[in-house]
Amino acid sequence: MCPVCGNKTSLKIREDTELKHFPLFCPKCKQETLISIKQFNMSVIK
Repeated sequence: MCPVCGNKTSLKIREDTELKHFPLFCPKCKQETLISIKQFNMSVIK
């Protein structure tokens, strides 16, 4: 889900997926946000 508008994105994660400083692009609001994911917990990097 996009942290800005809440729209679905095309990113699929599994339980063991870890992302650090990943640029998540939202096709609806056209914004790119840096995120980190560990064990289904998403944190936005500002």
